[in-house]
Amino acid sequence: MYTPRPKPTGFIKRFAYDSQEMLKFSLSTLRACFGRPFFLTEWIEQMHLNGVKSIYLVILTGLFAGQALALQFSIELSDFGAKTYLGRLMVLSMVRELGPVLTGLLVAARVASGITAELGSMKSSHQIDALRAFSIDPIRKLAVPRLLSLLVMVPVLTILCDVIGILGGYVIAVLVAHIHVGLYWAPVYENLNFGNIFIGLFKPIVNAFIIAFVSIYKGFSSEGGAKGVGLATTQSVVITSITILIANFISTKVVFSLIRGYF
Repeated sequence: MYTPRPKPTGFIKRFAYDSQEMLKFSLSTLRACFGRPFFLTEWIEQMHLNGVKSIYLVILTGLFAGQALALQFSIELSDFGAKTYLGRLMVLSMVRELGPVLTGLLVAARVASGITAELGSMKSSHQIDALRAFSIDPIRKLAVPRLLSLLVMVPVLTILCDVIGILGGYVIAVLVAHIHVGLYWAPVYENLNFGNIFIGLFKPIVNAFIIAFVSIYKGFSSEGGAKGVGLATTQSVVITSITILIANFISTKVVFSLIRGYF
């Protein structure tokens, strides 16, 4: 069972403390995933709250991001007489980069803030202490269902964003760039290979871990009543968003180094 220690003062000591405690908390959460009891109802509820209710945001973001991207690509490609490469560029940009990053940032903004605020409120009102009093592990009851729900729903939302973005690019390709349907879709199918699909699914899984660990830890470690919960919520969104961008670069570098021949 994870039990936080008193926080030190000073920026460097506080940063080292938070990093150490977050690592310990993450390991405790991962261990709890393989133990009983398993709160299935809580898991399904979190999948609905964190995933299903984010679908409309992902659809709108993917649609307009894909259309804007396709419009800019088509203008630049027309100068070189290479508008037939639009489908290929849309797949590479959406599946490899834009889809995972946009979805991760959207989920971080919507879900991470909600998780931190909810858990922080539960801690300030001593509901987490009440769970411990009834011999219920708060990590297993509260953290594990949220982690597992994000591990399922973030990749699903990312795939949805990729599909909607490519469809948005198709609309621009046909109506604005006047590209034949086959000339758009043939490169799309050709470039949906193992390498692009792998990196397009690897990044959302990394993002899901980041969102879950940071937001849950910030909720469990918040203090100071309503003001502390608000501060923890802000920190959760900021840290999660920045970490996703850093992890996106590292993931790209690592995956390209390991499976370069599959692209």
